[in-house]
Amino acid sequence: MLNRRQFSVLLGNSALLAQSPAAPPELDWHDARKFTVEGLAFRDVKSPYDRLPGRAENVVRQAVWDLSRQPAGAAVRFTAHATAIHARWTVTNKTLAGATSTAVASSGLDLYVRYEGRWRWLGIGRPTKFPDNTVALAASLPAAEREYLLYLPLHNPVTSLEIGVPKESVIHSAPARPVTAKPLVFYGTSITHGYSASRAGMTHVGLLGRRLNREVINLGFSGNGRMEPEVTQFVAELDPALFVLDCLPNMTAQDIEARAANCVKTLRTARPKTPILLVEDRNYTDNFLNAAHRDRNESSQAAMRAVFADLQKEKIPGLYYLKADNLLGTDGEATIDSSHPTDLGFTRQAQEFAQVIEKILK
Repeated sequence: MLNRRQFSVLLGNSALLAQSPAAPPELDWHDARKFTVEGLAFRDVKSPYDRLPGRAENVVRQAVWDLSRQPAGAAVRFTAHATAIHARWTVTNKTLAGATSTAVASSGLDLYVRYEGRWRWLGIGRPTKFPDNTVALAASLPAAEREYLLYLPLHNPVTSLEIGVPKESVIHSAPARPVTAKPLVFYGTSITHGYSASRAGMTHVGLLGRRLNREVINLGFSGNGRMEPEVTQFVAELDPALFVLDCLPNMTAQDIEARAANCVKTLRTARPKTPILLVEDRNYTDNFLNAAHRDRNESSQAAMRAVFADLQKEKIPGLYYLKADNLLGTDGEATIDSSHPTDLGFTRQAQEFAQVIEKILK
């Protein structure tokens, strides 16, 4: 029989054992490129998750090229029968977070799972160091085969991404999308790029992709979405279900008058039947008191409406128009700085876009 001292030691050891973390599972690691990578339109790239082809480097401005190395909108679709999903990835920028962007959005990962017929958020990959991170995205999952969608960082270039599952799990590419479900292409600014979403899946582009069950290609270039012919020529190489032109936040009325019509005509020449949606500049949420912001909105929106009217007179087919009135709502609560949407703002934008895009796709 144990004496009191022996009994106390036994209890203490039992408590220590109970508090000890379980050993991490032994994992099989898989290069994400072996699965279905979406949101990247070009194959002739310098780095695997670049958004423009390598031949664009000496064609577009340096700022656009540098931003195209950031994998905004890129996502990996895969199916796994596994009780846990892990990831490890390598980024190239030591700055993991931005002034108005979380580290998770800028440099981390965002995992969704298809559950009961719709996409549900499941976990994040929080970056804590440079250049390599390894995390458990989801653990203690009931064993079953599921489809997953893993978004890459919005702002930090990625040179390597691997997905880890416990040994003897089954993992493979997700089923191909129907050939009739062509992707949607968005050409825009920092808002399209994803500033200031809390995580990569919360941009309006990502929200629309899940809602419409489509691949989405995000060609948002922060501060540099200007309908430039050097960029437009690469956009025109693509064959989507819809082109969305949302560049006005980076363009003055003079820029719009100089470049918008030519941008549309370049796309129409390359793709005679593909619909093109022109989007007005979102309203600054402080423009009710900020005269400079109000004037900027009014002048750019008037210029875009004039261009649209002229294109209609020229009988350019397949053009659609989305006004700014409700893109961010009217209560002023949807941005971080009067310009860039929060998750609330992106959700509102996605709703406004969806109402138009769903009609176009029909």
